[in-house]
Amino acid sequence: MLSLDEILNKTIFTKEDLKNLLASEGDDKKRLFERALQVKLEHLDNYVHLRGLIEYSNICTKSCLYCGVRSKNPNFTRYQLSDEEVIECAKLAHDLGYGSVALQSGERSDKAFTDKITHLVKEIKKIDNGSLGITLSLGEQTEDVYKEWFEAGAHRYLLRIEASNEELYYKIHPHDAKHDFKTRLNCIDTLLKLGYQTGTGVMVGLPFQTYDDLADDLLFFRQKDVAMVGMGPFIPHPDTPLWQYRDQIPSAEERMELTLKMIAILRLMMPEINMVAATANQTVDPMGREKAIAVGANVIMPNLTPNEFRENYLIYPDKACVKDKPDQCQTCLDVRLAAIGHRVLYNEWGDSLAFRKKSGVRS
Repeated sequence: MLSLDEILNKTIFTKEDLKNLLASEGDDKKRLFERALQVKLEHLDNYVHLRGLIEYSNICTKSCLYCGVRSKNPNFTRYQLSDEEVIECAKLAHDLGYGSVALQSGERSDKAFTDKITHLVKEIKKIDNGSLGITLSLGEQTEDVYKEWFEAGAHRYLLRIEASNEELYYKIHPHDAKHDFKTRLNCIDTLLKLGYQTGTGVMVGLPFQTYDDLADDLLFFRQKDVAMVGMGPFIPHPDTPLWQYRDQIPSAEERMELTLKMIAILRLMMPEINMVAATANQTVDPMGREKAIAVGANVIMPNLTPNEFRENYLIYPDKACVKDKPDQCQTCLDVRLAAIGHRVLYNEWGDSLAFRKKSGVRS
């Protein structure tokens, strides 16, 4: 059996290596975190990229068993931002120097929705001669729709797999025509084929999830050669079926620590990809985003959604920063990141270095 130092200095990891790292505690865990930060700084410096998050709509056609905005939850108000509200959010991102926006929504594939997104992407690209980068996180679509959005000006797409183990996938999604594991995989492959900087990710600390599952998730990211990954702790929502298993999952602190291990290990495996310090981290730990940055993450997504809508986009409960104002958030981020030796890289798209090396696209 390899020593921890031998594992940490590898560039290609076996599944057993990953499971050993996931199980690390005490000084071993500290050394994992220190090595991950060292690798990040060597490859990416201490910059953090910002994506101004626009939560376009909480209308969703799916019924994922963990999600607060699932179609079968009647206990909140559905909304969709107007075109003017979306463009104002994008202009605010530009004015704050974020460099990029991320347009996120519940999953829909009707033509009215997909046409509207095409229009909005084109309008965002008109701001300051296309200076804003655009990430979409709008679920499963046909290849033609993905291509249309790409040609309109979107260049990054986040489609989280949530669980790369098919059996586990169906334990957290209904097993029906709207929740098909192979369709999800095919969509990720299509995004990669079309030239998107493709991102995916998983929840950590799910009911039924094992170290084997998490190790396979990490190998899945590498096998797909994705450009970005988002991982955060599972947070049970009382209006969802998975709420009944809340007593069978690790504590919030344990889920947070396991998330940090996943981020750190993936940074060792894929040194040049982008990784998000998810808001879910901050929801379970007031310093959660900073902790994620300190072990390998390099992207934060400040919320630009108008405040009156944010409380109705609660995928999980008690979401952090719901009441924050964008200008206050910016000042707060600068101070908090400086305290851990990092800084925001303003007015840049912040594309994945791994992707740029492969494709020669702008930064």
